[in-house]
Amino acid sequence: MTYPMMANRIAQLEKLRGKSLREIRVRGRQELAKLNERILGAGSAEMTDAALLREIHPASRNGNGEGSAMLILERIRSAPFFPSLYHREEASAIIKQRFPAERLALLDRAEQAISGRFDLLGFSNLSFGDPIDWRFDPTTDKRTPLVHWSKIDYLDPSVAGDKKVTWELNRHAHFVTLGQAFLLTGDERFAEAFTSQASSWMDSNPPKLGINWASSLELSFRVIAWIWALHLFAASDRLTPKFVSRFIKYLVAQGRHIESYLSHYFSPNTHLTGEALGLFYLGAALPELGRAQGWRDAGLNVLVERLPQHIRRDGTYFEQSSYYHRYTVDFYTHLVVLARAASVKLPREVEEGLSLALDHLMFITRPDGTTPLYGDDDGGRLLTLNARRANDFRDTLAAGAALFGRGDWKFVAGEAPVETLWLLGPEALASYDQIEASEPVETSRAFAEGGYFVMRDGWSKQSSYMLVDCGPHGSLSCGHAHADALAFEYAAEGRTWLVDPGTFTYTGDASLRDMFRTTEAHNTVTVDGPPQSVPVGPFAWEHIARSKTKEFIAEKAFDYFEGSHHGYERLDDPVLHTRSLLFLKRDDQSELSAFVVVRDQFSARKQHDYALRYHLVPGCSVNAGDNEIKATESDCGLSISAFGESELKPRVEDGWASSCYGQRESAPVALFEAQGEGPQQFVSFLIPQEPRTDGALWPPCIEEGPRDAQEGAATEGRPYRAYSIRAGQAHALFLLSEQADELVGDGLTATGSMAWARFIAGGFTRGCLIAGKRFEVADCIAFHSPTTVRCCAFQIDDGQIEITIHDGRQFDLSFYNPPNRIVVNNSSFDLAPDCLAAQFALGGAGWKLVDKD
Repeated sequence: MTYPMMANRIAQLEKLRGKSLREIRVRGRQELAKLNERILGAGSAEMTDAALLREIHPASRNGNGEGSAMLILERIRSAPFFPSLYHREEASAIIKQRFPAERLALLDRAEQAISGRFDLLGFSNLSFGDPIDWRFDPTTDKRTPLVHWSKIDYLDPSVAGDKKVTWELNRHAHFVTLGQAFLLTGDERFAEAFTSQASSWMDSNPPKLGINWASSLELSFRVIAWIWALHLFAASDRLTPKFVSRFIKYLVAQGRHIESYLSHYFSPNTHLTGEALGLFYLGAALPELGRAQGWRDAGLNVLVERLPQHIRRDGTYFEQSSYYHRYTVDFYTHLVVLARAASVKLPREVEEGLSLALDHLMFITRPDGTTPLYGDDDGGRLLTLNARRANDFRDTLAAGAALFGRGDWKFVAGEAPVETLWLLGPEALASYDQIEASEPVETSRAFAEGGYFVMRDGWSKQSSYMLVDCGPHGSLSCGHAHADALAFEYAAEGRTWLVDPGTFTYTGDASLRDMFRTTEAHNTVTVDGPPQSVPVGPFAWEHIARSKTKEFIAEKAFDYFEGSHHGYERLDDPVLHTRSLLFLKRDDQSELSAFVVVRDQFSARKQHDYALRYHLVPGCSVNAGDNEIKATESDCGLSISAFGESELKPRVEDGWASSCYGQRESAPVALFEAQGEGPQQFVSFLIPQEPRTDGALWPPCIEEGPRDAQEGAATEGRPYRAYSIRAGQAHALFLLSEQADELVGDGLTATGSMAWARFIAGGFTRGCLIAGKRFEVADCIAFHSPTTVRCCAFQIDDGQIEITIHDGRQFDLSFYNPPNRIVVNNSSFDLAPDCLAAQFALGGAGWKLVDKD
């Protein structure tokens, strides 16, 4: 045995270490199947008519293979499987009347497909040759050979170019588009294009040969598109016995391939569940096939088994990717639709898990209706029933609302999209119209298991919004994760300003792959340059950062988040990054709009370089000042002001943003750089300008400086800093300390980590204390607790003091002007007109007033 052969055998044995017997059996069986195909040619020839007949259930046979295939087609014509196709004429009439723009756009795409031009992922007007070269990537001019699928290294761009582009064409979503156009018009040109291109594909992609057999997931998506196309074109004369029988032969061949190479261990994420859905589709939609029951059961078993692993108890997806979360929701939505159509009873857990995932999808939707693309985005769709922006997931949310009658999901999804009609039919569309849209009860929510925290001040299109990432780096090999610990997105007054730049590519360009998923590409901080987590190859990491959530508090006036990650503790001088976010919600009494305070703290001993990045949306104009970077777009703006223990130098650098795989736009990045020795703290203020706000009030004046606790004079070396923001009659004061120290500002004294107070025309209206014991506003209110409380929120309105306290058991309260009433955690207490102080304690039944003066 030669040395290379021996080394290869040893490497293979090493991979088996720690594997279960079941995994070894499955992997071994799949490897043997590959050898049989490569050496003996098993399954590599196109199926004969006799072999097809054997694949049909005896009860559904009709003479020969072609006769049996036409019997299946006749059943589809008279009793289509999909609810939307039971009433073809009604659906066509509804689309013509209610969705005319979508109808015209669909017909345009169908005409484009006839001419051999395709819009795929983020690419437009791609040509794959005439006739179509199904193994070609026009973006890199690469064509893979017609060899056994296992011999093709599709992750190597020198071999396959960007395999995503090739595979996207071969998912055959445009077959569905052609079928929709045929249903709407009856024009046989669309059917002719379908049969011609499908025949060309079968000629060019014999079973087991070529890149289009290399991924079971791609086969599954193609099978689903083919099944839809067969139903949409069922009435066409172009579906001859010869074509239909051959088409079903390839459906069976692909089903058998998926079954043999399910990604139980290769990629047990959306690859596995997507493959399982393809098997369920085959078994449920084509019950005449002899393997139908087995495929249906096998697909269902995988989908049910994987549900609790893929969708966490808080509704988040385990791979830390919003796009793959959307894929998963679509998979299980289609499972529910198919099961209902086939009268298959699903376990209760399926709809429960799907509902949780839809809840998360609802919460992360931005005010403008789009969705952040955190983690990887591959740009594809399970089924393309209508063209829409890749970051608009509202059609998925609408389908969920129609299936489960959820008014809150409808509120966020909006008016019924045409996809609801195509997927669920006219009756479901009418039901959706009857659902009463209801604004979600909560505005903010912690998805603690997944590490996502949503903050918002409402559900209108003019609301402000943040999404914070403080979760696990990923799952399995973390293949779809990004180095984005403590990053966030931000929208102010309905306008998105700060974004996750997306993905752009997987294997097309290794440097761009890493650039889009590195820490520099996210709204967080780098220390000494390298990323928090270090990638190795397109879908793996050699070092990952661990995140930890320390606090999340949602209040009427504000939300507060605090978390950390250890990604830079690997440095020679270990650095722990802790980020706090105070999200201040709109106050109708204030001339200040909703805005955000970002506090970044770094535990370090030696000198380090720090870079704070804020990735802005494409198209805005950006200018850097002394300690401020100002972005403007149309009549709106965003001021980003940053302060620190060490001098921060602001500048604007060029960046990229990708809202769909394969597409990118230049986008400005606000960058603040500093160099400091020892512990560091940086504070950033993100303050928007509204269209309706007088420009003279913006940007607000921000004053900063350490204050002496006794004299109020500026001093050096104090462990806290004070920030005062003024705009018109509004005044906001922030005091921040590295520890629970005494903090003194203009009219505010506190003991804690952070304190905030808002004044209108000189009068205190609201505020909060974080991790502290004392909060005093001069000539107004004084709060004292014997123990540190996590958070205490204060609001004064019309003679009433409202207090929400977290993790406190006792406190004293005094006031300059006696209030009429004090409300503590929703418990109300009336006071005498001359009462100037009160003591409260937490008992078994809630808070009690134990003493008053």
